Amino acid sequence: MSRIGRAPIAIPAGVTVTVDGTTVTVKGAKETLTRDVHPNMTVKVEGSEILVTRPNDEKQNRALHGLTRSLIHNMVVGVTEGFKKELEVNGVGYRVQKQGKDLVMNLGFSHQVVMSEPEGITIECPSANKIIISGPDKQKVGQFAAEVREKRPPEPYKGKGIKYADEHIRRKEGKTGAKKK
Repeated sequence: MSRIGRAPIAIPAGVTVTVDGTTVTVKGAKETLTRDVHPNMTVKVEGSEILVTRPNDEKQNRALHGLTRSLIHNMVVGVTEGFKKELEVNGVGYRVQKQGKDLVMNLGFSHQVVMSEPEGITIECPSANKIIISGPDKQKVGQFAAEVREKRPPEPYKGKGIKYADEHIRRKEGKTGAKKK
């Protein structure tokens, strides 16, 4: 039995979970998230817990068991606390700011890079070199953070670029300048 899959998911106060066939809907104070689960997985709400079960021990069902439980757990956490990713912008002249619903970034290009805020995600810029992306859907938050980072990934020599706050950049040594004869 999957260690992750067999663990029940506690439903906190103020959250309602409804299961309609293969569709699981989690409704919190601010947000509602919906996800279709694989037809082989059985999701039941018993009291203040959600249980995910599988029909047999086939390899695919074992893999789907833990995955389905994790996805539903992330939905519950998303509607109660939400998810957030922090990004740092390093480099001389590199800065970010929020204009309306757009994130405007000066990243050393001849032009400004503008990214609009997707639906269900909020962007904050507390300082000129920090971006906080938050929202209830873990996948959307992570994907948008990856797209922002992709605009100028950190380079290994000076560390310039956009990196996650908890990311460590492996630095490289530059050229030594010694000539060989």
